[in-house]
Amino acid sequence: MAEPFSLMIGMTPASEWLVVLPLVLALMGSAFLLVLRRAPGAPAIAAMLVVIGIIVCEIALIARILREGPVSMTMGGWQPPFGISFTADLLGAGFALAAAIVALIVLVYAEAERDPGEGARDGFHALVLLLLGGVTGSFLTGDLFNLYVWFEVMLIASFGLLVLGGKPLQLDAAVKYGFLNIMAASFFLLALGLLHGLLGTLNMADIIGLAPGANPAAMTAVAALLMLAFAIKGAAFPVNAWLPASYHAPSAAVSALLGGLLTKVGVFALLRTMIVLLPGSYGLLQPLLATAAIASLILGPLGAIAETNLRRAIGFMLIGGIGAVLAGIAMPTPEGIAGAGLYIFHAIFTLTGLYLVAGMIERRTGQTDTRQMGGLYAASTPMSILFFLLVLAVAGVPPLLGFWPKLLLLQAATAGIEGGVDPARLLLMLALLGNAVLTLIAGTRIWAHVFWRGGWEGAGSEHQNAPLVTVPRRSSLLTFGATGALVVLVVAAGLWPNPLLDAARIGVADMIDPQRYIAAVELAGEAP
Repeated sequence: MAEPFSLMIGMTPASEWLVVLPLVLALMGSAFLLVLRRAPGAPAIAAMLVVIGIIVCEIALIARILREGPVSMTMGGWQPPFGISFTADLLGAGFALAAAIVALIVLVYAEAERDPGEGARDGFHALVLLLLGGVTGSFLTGDLFNLYVWFEVMLIASFGLLVLGGKPLQLDAAVKYGFLNIMAASFFLLALGLLHGLLGTLNMADIIGLAPGANPAAMTAVAALLMLAFAIKGAAFPVNAWLPASYHAPSAAVSALLGGLLTKVGVFALLRTMIVLLPGSYGLLQPLLATAAIASLILGPLGAIAETNLRRAIGFMLIGGIGAVLAGIAMPTPEGIAGAGLYIFHAIFTLTGLYLVAGMIERRTGQTDTRQMGGLYAASTPMSILFFLLVLAVAGVPPLLGFWPKLLLLQAATAGIEGGVDPARLLLMLALLGNAVLTLIAGTRIWAHVFWRGGWEGAGSEHQNAPLVTVPRRSSLLTFGATGALVVLVVAAGLWPNPLLDAARIGVADMIDPQRYIAAVELAGEAP
């Protein structure tokens, strides 16, 4: 006869709080910055110090995960699954660290867009930390309802960042962004209600054990609702229209933050749901995933080729990258899942960098339309180099960071090909190669128009540009310093990929065989 278990586990050891400390710092920092709203200059410095503290905590968390495996902590001393659990595996903690690094770089960059000494009267710094808190919570949570809560925190913060400035274009973008994301949240909440009715739990480790014994048809319906909700959040085809309609509207720093982080949280949730939590429903949904992946891979860069607004074009490239993550989920081999995870990591840095360079281009030209740009190569060769390197990274040109996840995905598509050609994998492989070529065409076309062409596009001839805007030295140093640091990270990680590849293999092993993840949670009734 099984031993009765207690609902409480007593006082939580201090060392366990390391899992939630990054989140606590982000939320408390956000509240503290509201207090500093009337202190000119102080919010920016305080926000950067808080993010540096978060980065230190997350490095310590990753070091512990490498030593001991996944780490879990349940709030209030409750025994899982009755309490709210936070569980960090290597992939989740790695993405949280990448998000914090990107947030720090964007905070530095944003000082170039803001007047010196401007305080937090508009709430920018507080909203950035609130957004980082939502992203961090989403990557580290071990409970699906808690994931829903962090999605809502991200929605509130991103909605606030989108409307900062109050321009009509921003309000229009915020309405489109808010409407479709609230729709996704509704699907997510409906799925959670059904799942709790079927299993009686929303703890991820508990779901892994209970899902195989539940009604298969009902579980497939839950998985389909979750897939739809996360596909909208991740801007996968055909539910991607909100992204190019909204991400170009706010300041470049906000665009970079949203473009680098939000969609990645959606596809990471999709990866965890399909591969780890509900693999029994995967078979029926795999054709839909493969179709969405192929369409996103091809239509994303085609949209970028057709688009003339610079940041909208980058938004279409971002959608193409989401297709690469979906391709990895549609090929659930170790190489496919590792490729999807590594692509998320690469896209957090690379897409953020592209939006930052786009902001620098817009400040120099005073334009947002590439038809009205030109001649920047002679005026700023370093800026052209930064943009070109990031385009090559997004396309997956070796040896930059974007090459390695695409190589893993192609290995997944060609694995076992000697036993017969799988049409779905063949199409995914062709789509991945087509995406690389089309992204390269889209990126180099933008580069040629913005940097190489002598002047703006005219009717049958080219005209000299209007005089370029002179950027103050302080702004130039901040933007080049922040963006240059990001590009150095992308290049260095591409040249020395072994640590990332090793981390991806460890993270994938815990997703395919989640026993270490379940053991870390220490569910009630199980041996500790």
